[in-house]
Amino acid sequence: MAMAMMMRFGAMASVAMALCACNQSEAAATEATTTVSAPAGLAANAVIDYVVDGDTVDVIIDGRTERIRLIGIDTPETKKRDTPIECFGPEASAYTELLLPVGTPVYIERDIVNRDDYGRLLGYVYRANDGIFVNYELMRQGFAQPMSIPPNEAFAELFADAARAAEADNAGIWAACSG
Repeated sequence: MAMAMMMRFGAMASVAMALCACNQSEAAATEATTTVSAPAGLAANAVIDYVVDGDTVDVIIDGRTERIRLIGIDTPETKKRDTPIECFGPEASAYTELLLPVGTPVYIERDIVNRDDYGRLLGYVYRANDGIFVNYELMRQGFAQPMSIPPNEAFAELFADAARAAEADNAGIWAACSG
């Protein structure tokens, strides 16, 4: 719990610095582009096995595969049954794949509710090697919109601020899907 509180404090303290991010090219996506990161020395508790879409990944935890739904964000649909591919969905999925290639060690932080109605684990995902806060990065770069579902709202304000900044920068979905 102390680690979670430390990460929340660090993320919230960094929000002021988040105002100067801009759209990232594919090459830059694998670099440390965010200004909101977890504390240094974050120990991985999972490894990326597969990126399902922009806001859902499969990870290996203790030798078993778990599906993780990133908390607080919603990317356009690409694989929802009986639903058309939404504007900027493929780009959001591709960006998540760039941030989290197969084999990437990650740290997954949970909130109050651990699983959704589909049985997926709910989590905030950080790349363990550099602390990039993936949920935030997707939001700030314009690949996601906020989706706050109580009581899992630890970063709701941070994500709303990131979305407003992405919209102001006309980044991602804000440029491609308006109107």
